[in-house]
Amino acid sequence: MTRLPRVTAKEVFNALARNGFEIIRTSGSHHFLHRPGSGIVTVSIHSGEIIKPKTLKSILKQAGLTVDELINWL
Repeated sequence: MTRLPRVTAKEVFNALARNGFEIIRTSGSHHFLHRPGSGIVTVSIHSGEIIKPKTLKSILKQAGLTVDELINWL
């Protein structure tokens, strides 16, 4: 298994947005994204902070992605 990358929420958000996820709404720092065929993905963006591994795993699970797919999208 590939190790989780150390990335900011903004980097993950941009990678998802470039690959078919669209913003459905925002609530404060929480951005809710959706892509046909997957559920809603919640990304909480805080200025330049690195996402904790458990949070990144949760985002990947919500999006139905693997670590390798995310790395390719970054």
